[in-house]
Amino acid sequence: MNRLDSVGRAAIALVAAAVAAVVGWLLFVRAPADIAELVGVLLVIVTVVLGLRVGSNIASGILPGYNVAEVAVKGPITRDGGGFPPGAPGLPGADEIVDLIEQADEDDNAEALLLRLNTPGGAVVPSDDIRRAAERFDGPTVAYATDTCASGGYWIASGCDELWAREGSIVGSIGVRGSRMTASELLDKAGLEYEQFTAGEYKEAGTPFSEMDEDEREYLQGLIDDYYDQFVETVAEGRSMDAEAIRETEAKVFLGQQAHEMGLVDDIGTHEDVEERLEHLLDEDVETTELEPSHGVAERLRGGAERVAFAAGAGVASRFTDDNGEFKFQV
Repeated sequence: MNRLDSVGRAAIALVAAAVAAVVGWLLFVRAPADIAELVGVLLVIVTVVLGLRVGSNIASGILPGYNVAEVAVKGPITRDGGGFPPGAPGLPGADEIVDLIEQADEDDNAEALLLRLNTPGGAVVPSDDIRRAAERFDGPTVAYATDTCASGGYWIASGCDELWAREGSIVGSIGVRGSRMTASELLDKAGLEYEQFTAGEYKEAGTPFSEMDEDEREYLQGLIDDYYDQFVETVAEGRSMDAEAIRETEAKVFLGQQAHEMGLVDDIGTHEDVEERLEHLLDEDVETTELEPSHGVAERLRGGAERVAFAAGAGVASRFTDDNGEFKFQV
C-alpha cells in the first residue's frame, strides 16, 4: 500500500479532530460563560474523540487501508457449516465463503485475493462453488495452505493463480470417497423390519437399512469414478498439470516440500512470504483485510447452542451419518 495513502488517512483524521476541537471549544468553553471551565474542557475532549472516529471513517472510505482481501476456508467443507463431516460450530459454510469472495470482487479497493486454506476437504459441490468464486475474482488470486490443504481444499486451490504451502503442510488427497453405515443386522437383532416404497430401481441404493447387491455397488462406484474424473480434470486444467500425473498420486497426501517438488504447490513460504509475492504481483506495498461473515443476534445465539451440543457429543455422532443416513460423496 502506498505510504502516501497512510499519510493522507492520518492527515484527514487529524483535520477532522482539529475541526471538532475548535467546534467543541466554541460550543462548550467560549460561548457559555456560566458553564464551569472543567465541564467545558471535558466536553471538548469528548467531541475531539468523536471527531477522530468520524475522521477515521471518512479517511478509510476515501483512502482505504488495504488492497488485498483475505478469506479463510477452515475445517470440513459443507454447504452451511454443519452436516457431515462436522465442523467446529461457528465456522462459515461454503455459501458464506462464496459471498465473501464475491464481496471482495465487488470491492474496488481489493486488488487481489488471498485464500487461506486449512481444510481436510468435504462435500463435492460446495467445494466447487468456492473454487469457481475464486476463479471469477478479477485480479491475482493466491491460495495459501497452512496446516492442511487436502481433497476439497485442493479442489478449491486449483481455481487460484498460485498455491503456496508451508514445508510441513499436508497437501493432496486428490480423490473421492463415498460412505454408508450398514444397520441391517442391528435391525434383525432388534426384531425390526425396514420397508420403504419407491419407484425406480436404484432409488434406495446406498440406504443403511438394506443389504447392498452388486448392481447397486457398481452403480455407486460409477458415480464416484465420475466425480474422480471431474476432480482430476479440474485440477489438471486449473493447475496446468498432466492428468495422468495427477492420477499417479493415487490420492495420497504429501508434505509441502515434496508437493512442491511434484508440482502440486507453486512455492513454499510463510504468510509474510505470500504477502511479498502479492507485492510483486501488484507492484506496490500490500496491506490485507480479512473478510468474515456478519452474523445477527439470532445466528450468534444459535452458534452458542451448537457449541454446547458439539461439546456434548452431537458432533461425534454426526460423523457416522448424514441427515438421511444415506450414501454420501466427499472429496
